[in-house]
Amino acid sequence: MHSYILFDADAPGAGGGTPLTDDDKSAVDQLRGQYDAMRIELAKVIIGQDQVVDEMLMCILSRGHGLLMGVPGLAKTLMVNSLSKIMSLGFSRIQFTPDLMPSDITGTEILQEGDTGRRQFEFVKGPIFSNIILADEINRTPPKTQSALLEAMQEHRVTTAGEHRELPQPFFVLATQNPIEQEGTYPLPEAQLDRFMFLITVDYPSVEEERRIARETTGGSSSDLAEVIDGPTLQRYQSLVERVPVPDHVYDGVVDMVRMTRPKSDDAPEWVKKWVTWGSGPRAVQYLVRGAKANAVLHGRYVVGWEDVEAVAQPVLSHRILTNFQAQSEGVDSIFVIEKLLENIREKSEALAGE
Repeated sequence: MHSYILFDADAPGAGGGTPLTDDDKSAVDQLRGQYDAMRIELAKVIIGQDQVVDEMLMCILSRGHGLLMGVPGLAKTLMVNSLSKIMSLGFSRIQFTPDLMPSDITGTEILQEGDTGRRQFEFVKGPIFSNIILADEINRTPPKTQSALLEAMQEHRVTTAGEHRELPQPFFVLATQNPIEQEGTYPLPEAQLDRFMFLITVDYPSVEEERRIARETTGGSSSDLAEVIDGPTLQRYQSLVERVPVPDHVYDGVVDMVRMTRPKSDDAPEWVKKWVTWGSGPRAVQYLVRGAKANAVLHGRYVVGWEDVEAVAQPVLSHRILTNFQAQSEGVDSIFVIEKLLENIREKSEALAGE
């Protein structure tokens, strides 16, 4: 493993990346202001769930997709729909069911009679042709239909009748799963879970937030949401996030942390070998870096720090670490493994800084 000091910006090898220009820094400041405006608008209809909103925005800015885990009734659909409105983006909700076919998502060819009386096939677009897609209960549909959505996520296009059709940009998929009811479901295999940048956990609101829900959402009034940014502006911000510089020691820390999750790796601690069956692949490295860039920008920073990596470690790695039976019997899950990894890295960094 590398010897690095994660909390010292002047550490050896802390360079890496081209600094942002003055125009880029102004764009970061502008995005930070619009981010605050978006949160104010969302607060009109969504009470609490600030962390969920932040992680959704980081996914969008990083050109990634999110898998949202939460029981019914936590306003997941309302959150995504509201986000599309303040971004002036198209929104589609697809309810996944056991009888849903791939063509129900992508679209289909239908036979039409033209002005000349000659019949010809015409493609009718499916709901996937939108900017923000809510794939509700993705685990309720068979793998064949799941794969149609996953192809669109990966390639940003669909294939019908041998023809490739590009999807509108920007394009973002938020799929939901119910963590409780698993009867009659088709759980996503690990290889497909890896396509999602974040696993976003939606928890119950706090007592005070639930009291506000009771007071503020049971009347007849509704709030109109103002448009904060549009699609072209969002795409410029996505390009801006890609240009945010990352110090070399942060790159090293990300790679080392991901390698430590693999029980067969020489870098893995003994407790990882004891509790983990399968660790994270190279895509985790990419998503940690991209998510850290988005987190830095949303907090008005012009360079990525280790605190940005820590902020996205759980949503990036939690569905990419498979614990074994022994871990489960001891009450250890992937979240505990991630926290312990971060703690180990922090202790080593502080020890090196004190030498």
